[in-house]
Parts: sequence; structure tokens; C-alpha cells
Amino acid sequence: MVLAVVLLGVLVIAIFAIRRSILRAAGWALVVNEPVETADVIVLAFNSDFAGMFEISDLVHGGIASRVAVFADPPDAVDREFIRRGIPYLDAAARSVRQLKVLGVDTIEEIPRNVPGTEDIGRVLPGWCDQRGFRSVVVVSPSDHSRRLRRVLHRSMKGHQTRITVRYARYLEFDPDRWWESHGGIRTEVEELEKLLFDVVRHPIS
Repeated sequence: MVLAVVLLGVLVIAIFAIRRSILRAAGWALVVNEPVETADVIVLAFNSDFAGMFEISDLVHGGIASRVAVFADPPDAVDREFIRRGIPYLDAAARSVRQLKVLGVDTIEEIPRNVPGTEDIGRVLPGWCDQRGFRSVVVVSPSDHSRRLRRVLHRSMKGHQTRITVRYARYLEFDPDRWWESHGGIRTEVEELEKLLFDVVRHPIS
């Protein structure tokens, strides 16, 4: 009887340990964080509020690059109504520029294209890099988007001379080691894993 209880306890512990390892592996499946070297420019992939700003600020002050770029965010219908009524309004790009300046980043430019999704970044970034003659770019992304974004950029940069490095913003809420402990983490994991798997099915070699 004692042996049965001991074995049951060992089995429960083993299942718990394996479950945690599997969940962590699922979380890290979404995440890539490549080592960074000196680059021509740092690009903010998505508007990730202060999380992305902090990451870029750390990279700039760490000497990775002095130039930063953000994607344009043209006004939609609601934004235009703000403007029509004379209400002060800043789009996401303008807010990012303001936040970066507060954090001590001085050289910031706007990429004149809107990128509502990950695939759009892959379509816009190669041509912009070619036009500007950039050979090395660090792209800052939310952690849960980072691996899918890396796959997209790996495909889109083929045939171009620019080396892309993807760095995730460390200050965002998604934690690949503990995502299952919150409703927001679970929702993010399910949605992003679904998108990543769909990308893998569409592009098995990427």
C-alpha cells in the first residue's frame, strides 16, 4: 500500500514536471532573440508602447546603433475626426518618436509606409533598406511575434544584401516561461501559435 502511494506520488510529480516543460517549450516556440551586433539602424516593428521604446533605448545607449526608424501610421476615420474637431492627436508613429526622444534617442526617422501586419513588414522593409543602403538592421518586436517575424524577414530578405537581426522587447507582459498562469498569456499563446503553425504549413522551409 505504501509502495503504491509512493509510486503514485512520483507519477504525479513526473507528470507535473513534464507538463511544465511542454508548456515552456510551447511558449518559447513563439520567441526568438538573436544576439545583436553594431548595426546601421534599429527598426521598431510594431507599436509596443514603452516596452519597445525601452528596448530601443537600451540598444542605442549600448552602442548598437544611433539611428532609429518607425513605420508610418496614417490616420484612419476616427483619427481624422479628431483632427477635424481640432482635438490634439498623435498617431502611433508620432507617439513613438516622442517617447524615444524622452528616452534620449535623437536620430529618428519615419518609414513612409504603413504596416498593419507581420507580412506587411516583410514586403516593405527590404525595399526601404535597399533604398537607404543599409547593410545591417536590428528589428525590435514583441516577444510573441518575434519568431514568426523572423521567418517572414528571412524569406523576404533573400536576394538582398541587408542582414536582419530580430530582438524582442523584454518588458512586455508575455512570459514564455509562465504564459499559462494568466488569461492574457493563454490567449496570446493560442492566437500566436496558431499563426506560427499556419506560417510553417505555408512555408515549411523558411
